[in-house]
Amino acid sequence: MIYPKGLSKNSSCMTEYTSKAAPVQYKLPLRSCNTMSIEEDQDIEYFNTIVVQPHRKLVTNQGRGYHIRCKYQTREKAVGTNFNVSGEFPELRDGASQLGTTPLTATAPMPSCTMRIYSNSEEKTVAENVKIGDPLTLDIAIDDQDIYGLKAVDCIVRDGLGWGEQPLINKEGCPVDYEIMGPFTYSESKTSAKVNFQAHKFPYTASVYYQCNVRLCLKHTGGCDDVPPVCADGTNLRRRRRAVENATVTDLETDEEPVIEVFSGLYVNEGEELPEDDPANRPSRRDLDDDDILCISPRTFAIAIAIVGLLLMIAVVVAIMVIISRRRRRKDLSTTGSSIYSGPYTNTAYSHSS
Repeated sequence: MIYPKGLSKNSSCMTEYTSKAAPVQYKLPLRSCNTMSIEEDQDIEYFNTIVVQPHRKLVTNQGRGYHIRCKYQTREKAVGTNFNVSGEFPELRDGASQLGTTPLTATAPMPSCTMRIYSNSEEKTVAENVKIGDPLTLDIAIDDQDIYGLKAVDCIVRDGLGWGEQPLINKEGCPVDYEIMGPFTYSESKTSAKVNFQAHKFPYTASVYYQCNVRLCLKHTGGCDDVPPVCADGTNLRRRRRAVENATVTDLETDEEPVIEVFSGLYVNEGEELPEDDPANRPSRRDLDDDDILCISPRTFAIAIAIVGLLLMIAVVVAIMVIISRRRRRKDLSTTGSSIYSGPYTNTAYSHSS
């Protein structure tokens, strides 16, 4: 069986091979099953760790782990925008001029778009292994130019296993749940947007994946006038007001705006856990005080509890025996040397005076 590290119980990421001749083919998705990516300039690198076990039910020492990295070079793309230009054009057949429309296509290089999650936005430190509640910054940016602006819409967070997802930003660019993620803050040039939030995860996996649609808008045609959106209760008020005034123009501009899908992921661990693959985050014995070092195995702890319980039982039995013994001694002392004639009183019947 072959599976990504930590996902041996997930059938969608684990593959079993029975009576199959070598070589076997294992498909690993790029946007799920613990596969993460790192973007550098014009390159993007995907990486994951897979485990190959020769036995289909037991984990043995014959299994091997392989760290896989695949690097790709990003390519520039072009986007076409259609414009309808009206005017008078000569008609060659009858010599008369008529009013018509001629479609013109203007082609401009599409700016590259990136999404990065920073643990320190000032130092541009990309987050890879974080804990629940750590402050993070989701940053979306396109190339700095004068033609296009951006608007982040339809953002979701997924578990990478196909079991669950949570919407973060709706199709109008407004937050769905302010407790999870607030609104984006856009730059003056409208070529970048960022939002601060706290790290969160699904309860059954450490990998989380964020996905957003970046809607490009043309600055010189007024397509970026609704950036940033004015949101209240998850609704873009500015967009709604504009749609009421001129619904046709708004619908045409929305349909013609190019959309780029951006994607990023990271590992989020529980608050008390530390990443297993990062020895630097593990505290050493030098960092701990002598009073804080106490390591007891479960077996030793159980034996100690049994011994303590036995000692307590013996102490109780001894205490009971001592109490019974004291009561017996008191009873014996009260009966020994006592009679009806003893005491400080004198029988005057047998006394005589001389």
